[in-house]
Amino acid sequence: MNFVFDKNKPIAIGSDHAGFEYKEAVKNWLEQKGYTVKNLGTYSASSVDYPDFAHPVASSVETGEAAFGILFCGSANGVAITANKHPHIRAGLCWENDVAKLVRKHNNSNIICIPARFVALSLAIEMIENFMSTEFEGGRHADRVNKIACS
Repeated sequence: MNFVFDKNKPIAIGSDHAGFEYKEAVKNWLEQKGYTVKNLGTYSASSVDYPDFAHPVASSVETGEAAFGILFCGSANGVAITANKHPHIRAGLCWENDVAKLVRKHNNSNIICIPARFVALSLAIEMIENFMSTEFEGGRHADRVNKIACS
């Protein structure tokens, strides 16, 4: 399944309480750039459980309703683990620009997961820009990606 960014579909975005401020800032930034954003919560900085927001983002991407997904939490590990439980999701945890490029180029990731407690907002936006503009390389990487599923 090759992920290709479809500009006619919304971008699914979600977070827990630790990522709430980044999610809101990125949502506003994307909308200012003319993108449609599907905000799947959380809707405040009050403590919540990250799976309650990671699953809807992953489902939205998996069904093709959303072009791709963006998830935030404190470490980004929780949302990445949760999203990756979905069979057709490849959620990549990113903390620098080169990783954001490689999760697209080599892993054909369709969700970017960003640790709000460990990267600056400006870096998070740069990583999202790199994620959106990097194409899957295919070739030997496609062979590897095709071996990921358990069934």
